[in-house]
Amino acid sequence: MQSIAKVFSFVLAYSRVKSDIWERMDVEPAGTPFNSLVQLEYDHGIPRNPFINAGGIVVCDILVSEFDNPKTELIQFVRELTGNNNIDYNKKVSDSEKATGFRNYALVNLMKAFGNIHNGIDIVMDLYFSLCSIEMNCKEVSDAFLFLANNGVVPHSGSIILSPSRTKRTNALMQTCGFYDEAGQFTFKVGLPGKSGVGGGIVAILPLQYAISVWSPRLNKKGNSFMGMLFLEEFTTKTKLSIF
Repeated sequence: MQSIAKVFSFVLAYSRVKSDIWERMDVEPAGTPFNSLVQLEYDHGIPRNPFINAGGIVVCDILVSEFDNPKTELIQFVRELTGNNNIDYNKKVSDSEKATGFRNYALVNLMKAFGNIHNGIDIVMDLYFSLCSIEMNCKEVSDAFLFLANNGVVPHSGSIILSPSRTKRTNALMQTCGFYDEAGQFTFKVGLPGKSGVGGGIVAILPLQYAISVWSPRLNKKGNSFMGMLFLEEFTTKTKLSIF
């Protein structure tokens, strides 16, 4: 899933952590590449939003502080959203991410220097790389995100994940920050809140209507699925089902 899974970790923190997570990150579009060190230093170690790499790492740090076994809590949360207990991490992917994640280690060390990482770097990054390795197909992703189209309630179980107000804010973050520095293009062409990942997946939400997931691995220059963006643009144009 790569960065699509950052929505899961963010929602887990947003729904269960009592501390003010917004002291640790902002809610603004980055306007720069998703792994920008320059932007992070300019902002004194405070990520622009929870969906860029630095933001995802801070969320993982929050979860490490909150839970005794954050990896178990996270995967159980995703299973709860889908109703599928077979969903799991892909160790081969997480090991590969760890072996090549030099820029992500640079991000976490920079934030540590600014005092915005409270736990050991290795345990935080182990959770982060595991998060990015969660393995799901398009149907499972769509099922998992349906609660964001249903005022925070999981349709198949009735579990309340977020209040309607926090659901609205999460969708707003996906609308403005879900596509790295191409969020404006996605809003302009597709007109839905959504989240992409460099694995080629995209998930999008129409509140009170549907969640849709697509996957095509060819990426454009911004790191988003080339065909996925085109399909969703055509889908909302033909169906006239977007928020605009």
